Amino acid sequence: MPIIRVELLAGRSVEQKREFARSVTELASDILGCSQASVAVIFDDVARHDWANGGHLESDKAAGKT
Repeated sequence: MPIIRVELLAGRSVEQKREFARSVTELASDILGCSQASVAVIFDDVARHDWANGGHLESDKAAGKT
């Protein structure tokens, strides 16, 4: 049973997640030769103040502090 974990900045809509999960599930099923029902997609929404790139918090970037 493939488990696909997706970490992303919070703020994506339910529709975006639904479409992403559908597309990734279909692709994983085709490539791995498993049923779509066996593919799990888990979304981890991360707040901007909990995510840093290049040593700068995403919340600071959004506020123009970097």
